Amino acid sequence: MAVLKIENLIKDYGALRAVNKVSFEVHSGEVFGLLGPNGAGKTSIISTITTLEKPTEGTITINNLDVTRHERATKAVTGVVPQELVTHGYFNVEEILTFQSGYYGLRKNKEKIHSLMQQLELWSHRHKKIRHLSGGMKRRLMIAKALMHSPQLLLLDEPTAGVDVELRYSIWEQVRDLKKAGVAILFTTHYLEEAEKLCDRVAIIHEGKIQKQGETKELVRKLTSRHLTITLKNKVEYSHPALINQQDNTLEFRVPYSTKIGQFLSELNFRNDNILDMKIREGTLEEAFKYVLNRGEM
Repeated sequence: MAVLKIENLIKDYGALRAVNKVSFEVHSGEVFGLLGPNGAGKTSIISTITTLEKPTEGTITINNLDVTRHERATKAVTGVVPQELVTHGYFNVEEILTFQSGYYGLRKNKEKIHSLMQQLELWSHRHKKIRHLSGGMKRRLMIAKALMHSPQLLLLDEPTAGVDVELRYSIWEQVRDLKKAGVAILFTTHYLEEAEKLCDRVAIIHEGKIQKQGETKELVRKLTSRHLTITLKNKVEYSHPALINQQDNTLEFRVPYSTKIGQFLSELNFRNDNILDMKIREGTLEEAFKYVLNRGEM
């Protein structure tokens, strides 16, 4: 089921077209990655989903309800973790979460508040004023706020920016748990390694346009190659169309995913007793991302 559906979205700021005919869906129990360089249009898209900005053209629906005509109903099922840290310096953690519950009409929500504080390791900090929290703890608090009303759609706008490794892994686990619970998650990040680990599907956006989108693993297979490195006992002078680097007795080849490694090794025709070592490195989402941006594919 498509919880979030965006069709032909255009967002103009005066003469600048920040988002240009963008379309994609995010389904229940799916993590969808929206990837692109700074200024690509990611935050503008999230701003239109949350109605902070109005679309110039196109439609955005959440559970088949247009966000511009059904603001209250769509916001009631949407959680947002913004890119920038929002602080409330005069209140403590538990007070902030209590206020957040009240915004959604959840007046007796202590069990949920306490559960989230424990899950996100905020329990021991629950009486601290926000201004006394570290940046990582503030990030945890923002995630707790976004989850307070058990949203069906969660918008994570670079949630791991500037956090330590321990918190990053904690956020990854939280995302996986929410996915299992059936939450639809729109995830933006500059860390392509985490997008590859977490996202079922991704869209690569550049200059306001989606250049490529699809299943993460399939995009990597289509847009990258495996790298095969062979170290020989004895140096040989060798030429092959797939050879991309040779240093002394070590040769590196680029092998398309359409070619089986066994078949490729047969083509190379190296003597088995001359092969000292062999390594295979799979293509990565980062390589696919760079390929798309460099070629400007549509």
